[in-house]
Amino acid sequence: MSVFASPRFLPNVMWADAASCAATGALQVAFTDALARLTGLPAPLLMGTGVFLLVYAAMAAFMASRATPPRMLIGLVVVGNFGWAVACISLLVSGIFPVTAVGVAWVLAQAVCVIVLAELQWTGLRRSRGGARPAASLTPAGRW
Repeated sequence: MSVFASPRFLPNVMWADAASCAATGALQVAFTDALARLTGLPAPLLMGTGVFLLVYAAMAAFMASRATPPRMLIGLVVVGNFGWAVACISLLVSGIFPVTAVGVAWVLAQAVCVIVLAELQWTGLRRSRGGARPAASLTPAGRW
């Protein structure tokens, strides 16, 4: 059995998403001022996104803990993760803030992480999709 076909694949990816967001959010909330100095990002941005990440981590953990993952919510998570990556890149490209090399690494690490998670979540959603009709239900002419 492929790891992607495992019924635990999608919940495990959601647990990974929850853990990464909890860790990043906790760092940004606990060390806002230090991170602001190191990254060149404004403290209010770090605090705001840190709090958001902690709330999101709790919601992702809730989704991961369900016996049947909520497909529609996880679909929204996929879109949100790709959106987060676009926002990260936009922030760097815009030049609005005097982002340091550490700041570029911090933001790019988040972008790469959410792109990987979004792709794994999308793969998990596609692989766990139910309702495919078996070949035996084809008509004699080979059509549905």
